[in-house]
Amino acid sequence: MSRDFAKKGRAPARRTSSSSNSSTPAWLWFVAGLVLGAFAASFYFIKNPVTVEAPKEEPKPKAKVTENKTPKPRFDFYKLLQESETIVPASETMEEQKPAQEQTTEYILQVGSFPNEYDADKLRAQLILLNLDARIEKVEIRKGEIWHRVVVGPFATQTALTTARTQLVNNQYNALVLKRAKTK
Repeated sequence: MSRDFAKKGRAPARRTSSSSNSSTPAWLWFVAGLVLGAFAASFYFIKNPVTVEAPKEEPKPKAKVTENKTPKPRFDFYKLLQESETIVPASETMEEQKPAQEQTTEYILQVGSFPNEYDADKLRAQLILLNLDARIEKVEIRKGEIWHRVVVGPFATQTALTTARTQLVNNQYNALVLKRAKTK
């Protein structure tokens, strides 16, 4: 039988090169290039120092004033707040020489104000747990806009007011001292 020697597979020739075993790794060439580049850059900047000049001030052309056609937003909150409340300094004393029947003003502590009644009731419950006489007052700010104020008081004496305010501050509640006409 005849044999076909053309289809016979040959083993691939092995390359044995002495240069592949003794070559330097690529990372070493990279590090050497970085060091050489840094040295060249520092040498260049030592020989040619960079000077920074202050920019020359040119007269500024007058900007054209353009009128803004959009109206500025109007905030009524600040006006309403100033009109409705009077903040009393902490050092002011109540007039205790007048009998209780003749006093026409009362002092209360406003601890919070909420548009949502649920939030106001939650704060009221926390204040009741602190043994304070808290209640919710519904106030109409604008037509149809109702806010729920959480107030503590009214207080008959200055010492009761100071005690309640100290207790609120110790429990990290900020309160406003309000002075208003006595309600009968």
